[in-house]
Amino acid sequence: MTTQDNAAEEVVETEERDFIAEVESGPRSPTSKIAVGVITLLCVIWSLFQLWIAENPVNSQLARSWHLGFALALVFLAFPAYDYRNPPLWARTVHRILPFLRPKRSNREFIPVIDIVLALIAAGSSLFIVFFQKDIQALGGIGNAREVWMGSILIIMLLEAARRSLGVALSTICIVFIIYAFVGSEPWVPDLLRYRGTTFEFFVSEMYLTDTSIFGVPLGVSTSFVFLFVLFGALLDKAGAGKYFIDVAFSGLGHKIGGPAKAAVVASGLSGLVSGSSIANVVTTGTFTIPLMKKVGLPAYKAGAVEVAASTNGQLMPPIMGAAAFIMADIIGIPYLDVVRAALFPAIISYLALFYVVHLEALKLNLRPLSKSELPPMLKTLVNGSHYLIPLGVLIYFLVIQKRSPIFSALTAIEALAVLMVIQRPIIAYLALGAHKKAGSLDPDTKIGGILGAAFLDGLKDIWEGLVGGARSMMSVGVATAAAGIIVGVVSTTGLTGRFVNLIAAVSGGSVMVMLVLTAITSMILGMGLPTTANYILMATLTAPVIVELGGDAGLIFPLIAAHLFVFYFGILADDTPPVGLAAYAGAAIAQSDPIKTGIQGFTYDMRTAILPFVFIFNTELLMISGIAPNGDIIWIDSIFNLVWVFGISLVAMFSFAAFMQGYFADKCNWIERIILLALAIAMFRPALVTDEIGGPRQLVQAVAAALWVAMYLYQKRRKKGRGEGAVAAAA
Repeated sequence: MTTQDNAAEEVVETEERDFIAEVESGPRSPTSKIAVGVITLLCVIWSLFQLWIAENPVNSQLARSWHLGFALALVFLAFPAYDYRNPPLWARTVHRILPFLRPKRSNREFIPVIDIVLALIAAGSSLFIVFFQKDIQALGGIGNAREVWMGSILIIMLLEAARRSLGVALSTICIVFIIYAFVGSEPWVPDLLRYRGTTFEFFVSEMYLTDTSIFGVPLGVSTSFVFLFVLFGALLDKAGAGKYFIDVAFSGLGHKIGGPAKAAVVASGLSGLVSGSSIANVVTTGTFTIPLMKKVGLPAYKAGAVEVAASTNGQLMPPIMGAAAFIMADIIGIPYLDVVRAALFPAIISYLALFYVVHLEALKLNLRPLSKSELPPMLKTLVNGSHYLIPLGVLIYFLVIQKRSPIFSALTAIEALAVLMVIQRPIIAYLALGAHKKAGSLDPDTKIGGILGAAFLDGLKDIWEGLVGGARSMMSVGVATAAAGIIVGVVSTTGLTGRFVNLIAAVSGGSVMVMLVLTAITSMILGMGLPTTANYILMATLTAPVIVELGGDAGLIFPLIAAHLFVFYFGILADDTPPVGLAAYAGAAIAQSDPIKTGIQGFTYDMRTAILPFVFIFNTELLMISGIAPNGDIIWIDSIFNLVWVFGISLVAMFSFAAFMQGYFADKCNWIERIILLALAIAMFRPALVTDEIGGPRQLVQAVAAALWVAMYLYQKRRKKGRGEGAVAAAA
């Protein structure tokens, strides 16, 4: 590799680090050791505090106050108010009026005194509830002047923290809802959205002193469940599991046609199991996968798009689902494992279909595979890192088989992972020393005890860095769930959900399909620029009830879990949808491609994901649901044969749709063949459209469609082979 290539690669890596820092974990890199030490220590204390309250439960309101206090303090210390290199208009105006506030150097390299003060004020406004708990309980939910002042400060600090750590999207949406709370009673507000109005004191008290707004369910789930799973993911990555997943994917698939792209899908799927962010997933796996995809001939924008599509879908993958699975269970009021069960088939089908899309793309472009000499050996790679599967196995065993609580399961998995992190380095060092001794290359003066002791300390250092990484990842999540609580509070206070339902009903004209399309578009627009958790909370509050209520008005019974998964899917798709598409910008930064073009291509790949919600909302068997009992309980499919059939036929249907989208099956498709593939996909996904017209069992319609799909594949394969033989004969 030339010096010029190395320089270009370093620039790309710098852009990647800057992007992920600004979006996920704080853009500041203070030069002061004291500043670094304070932030690091706060992160470790926060992680240890979360582990302690998981073992020793405390009052939920107090736990949430501490959780938000840590998050706010860290955000103001880790995120500057603006980019020093390009200050916004408001910052330039303040500098003109108060020139002494103009920073003398980059605010990425030091923490201004004003940010330290704001961190203390923000944390104090949250912890006020802890230190004055008895006084607040005596007020009965309506605050005095002191509580109203503290609540107002917290709301302002929370909006600013959200702006710094997550961009303007969530803060802007929150401000719009706050404005509505005060102007919703004005005559100029449309009748469909008008309500009785509120007072400032009542509004602040509702936001600050109740458990239905800022300190409501979203922040509660972030405090109790999400932190533990994000911490588990951070520790697992620090232990080396992230690189292990990538190495396994490449060793097994790199030598196939389009191997790096296929490996990217698998690696991102594995990372998505424990990741809480599609952007972090893109940067973590994309750093390795995108350059290799480009190396085998995939255009830069398509290489970025494959990684973006794979990483975005990681948020749909149980058991974490970008941390939304726990919030979904709490909001719907069903067991967490039921959420995982319902989400499992669509997530797996979506990933397998993306793998198939990549395969078709590789065939179309005739991409070359990597040679086995360029790849790590499969068996050795699989065995060498197999110990990383132990903590994952512990988590799944207690969650799924023992059916213990998510908190207990995550804690047990973290304990198993901590033991692994402590002993793995000394064991590796001991085995290396044994190999040198056997080969006769061990220096007699080597102090084995010192080497093993240093390896042990390195293991402890890994745990320390994992604790820091988990807390840094949770800064934005803690702020996002609290800020989303403002939206939830406004909606519950104003009764906005009912008005939003009436608005969608009026626009859709009573058509269920139009209503679903409008809801999908609304979910994607509202989800742009939002992290997964805040995204889902907003969707669950505003758009999910629309599906249930308007579906019921049309005589259709949509299970609540189906409606919530519907809006969740479309909210997640906002991550790669232009013009915002933060995940697409991350992928484009690595691929050195146009972000809009990358986002459009990524969304094209994700069209297979976009049709799944429309399928499972009408065909709930894809969610393993056979019906709804008279008392409202879910009736799950309990027949193994039915489950296998539903999964298999849905997968074939998705493959048929993917081939329709790609315009390629066994051979390049003409438009008639593409229309036939689309028709077969619809018949397999929704056989009722056929059986309601001509009668007959639905399974028969699906079986016939699947048989025709196989027949078309064989026909195209034979046609392609014949064309190849003809070309050879002509050349001869």
